[in-house]
Amino acid sequence: MAEAQVISATGKRKNAIARVRLTLGGGNLVVNGKAMEEYFPRETLQLLVKQALEVSNSVGRFDILARVHGGGVAGQAGALRHGISRALEKFDETNRAALKKAGLLTRDARKKERKKYGQRGARARFQFSKR
Repeated sequence: MAEAQVISATGKRKNAIARVRLTLGGGNLVVNGKAMEEYFPRETLQLLVKQALEVSNSVGRFDILARVHGGGVAGQAGALRHGISRALEKFDETNRAALKKAGLLTRDARKKERKKYGQRGARARFQFSKR
């Protein structure tokens, strides 16, 4: 693979969308212009983002530049994980089996269900009074 090769991929989760650019490098992970540890201060979200790199044995091999928008922090972390997984698959097709087995290439299609008219929420009804 060429040194200057840039792989782009998109990841989605709930209402969050992550655009990921992957290049060979020293392992820098930049999200919206900030270090990943600064953007996602919670340890669980950091582990979630790094999961794809650990599964494919690529920790410290790539520089990752990501732009994330929409949704909340957990959804953004999930979108980033999905985008990194797709980029790693594009970079090296042999990563596909491990990533697929870990369930990282599958788009999590669960979204917030909309509120329905005549109801209190998506599924909750208004309280019924017999008398």
